[in-house]
Amino acid sequence: MFTREQARKLAEKVLSFSTFPECSVMLSSSEEVNVRFANNGVTTSGFTVERSVAVSSTRDRKTGASTTTQIDDDSLRAVVKRSEELAAIAPANPEHVPPLEKQEYPPIDKFDEETARARSPLMIPQIRAIIEAAAGKKLVAAGFFERSASASATANKNGLFAFGRTADSRISTTVRTLDGTSSGWAAQPSLRISEIDGAMLAERAIARCLQWRNPVRLEPGKYTVVLEPTAVSDLLSMMGLAFSARAAEEGRSFLSKKGGGTYVSEKLFPEIVTLRSDPFDPRLPAMPWSGEGLPTRRMTWIDKGVVQNLFYDRYWAAKAGKRPTPFPAALVLDGAGAEVEDLIRSVQRGLLVTHFWYIRVVNPQTLQLTGLTRDGLFLIENGKVTAPVMNFRFNESPVRLLQNTQKLGRATRTRGFEGGSMLAPPLVSADFTFTSVSDAV
Repeated sequence: MFTREQARKLAEKVLSFSTFPECSVMLSSSEEVNVRFANNGVTTSGFTVERSVAVSSTRDRKTGASTTTQIDDDSLRAVVKRSEELAAIAPANPEHVPPLEKQEYPPIDKFDEETARARSPLMIPQIRAIIEAAAGKKLVAAGFFERSASASATANKNGLFAFGRTADSRISTTVRTLDGTSSGWAAQPSLRISEIDGAMLAERAIARCLQWRNPVRLEPGKYTVVLEPTAVSDLLSMMGLAFSARAAEEGRSFLSKKGGGTYVSEKLFPEIVTLRSDPFDPRLPAMPWSGEGLPTRRMTWIDKGVVQNLFYDRYWAAKAGKRPTPFPAALVLDGAGAEVEDLIRSVQRGLLVTHFWYIRVVNPQTLQLTGLTRDGLFLIENGKVTAPVMNFRFNESPVRLLQNTQKLGRATRTRGFEGGSMLAPPLVSADFTFTSVSDAV
């Protein structure tokens, strides 16, 4: 992967080939190792290395972009030339903003060397712990263990240069009965692969699988739910774009008021709800800059139930006379000290949800989503889990989920199948809408 010095020299070379007044370059290099297992055995392993050079050239508000994976001089000259040729035939962009000047970037380096170097021999013991635990209970385990490392840089003709690198790892497993009628799931992400604990994941997934045998059928409707952290992040990680200032001010967001204006500075959620971005949290992957090259920084979107900020890209910020803000990444929903079991004890009747699957947007303005529960849905009665329940399809918005939230637990890092990485607590929320029964396992 690129080092800082290699990236700087390569960016300078690319920019030296430019003949346009505006030129920017994005360099990306990454390495990934993965091991897949199924039927209580390793099935595949992979090792991939990728790199790319993306060039954007602009003249008279007309922009062309091109990408190459080759870094020899001829290829770099060619990719710059292609971007300029495309710019010549492109329409002028009425929303073009001038390139950024040199920026000061925060010192963020989420790069664990052991994670970045890890290969199969370091990963197999955790997989073996899962497989042996499942086989010992006459169950079948499948899953995926991956680790990645990346180094990226962005630069332009105005002297801007930023470099960042990160490493991350994640393992997930699904454990099923031999006849495939019951399923349990667990996952663990970590910036440090040494923290991955296969035995702990196996214990959780196996317990859920054994608990979920012979699920009962309940009628669809509105239920109080206890969502485990992954289920919370499956929904909330889709809220980032909903804080777009442009969408809110143009009437296209849940933050838009009828007749004009937004709900900024108004209380839309319970006081226990605080949602923020924290790229400096040591548990979350992050880079020193956002997508537009702006230095990343902490932002609070909801503070004790009150909407505090919107995301302003550079164009909309200039139009509105505001300061541009980084995109809502590295999300954190602040929690309390309670564990899932404590939340369960607080519920008279409801459902415990492990995680969601196949989530799709139904209504972008209200952020209504649809999807399915999966790998462990349970009935709660009088503060105790009393029965496994057949899976449901849901139609619900993370906005309503937060508005109906009654209790929060301890926040942990999550990374589900659908949602992005964030810090999310388990929570209790009322009137969660389940629309139909799914007989899928």
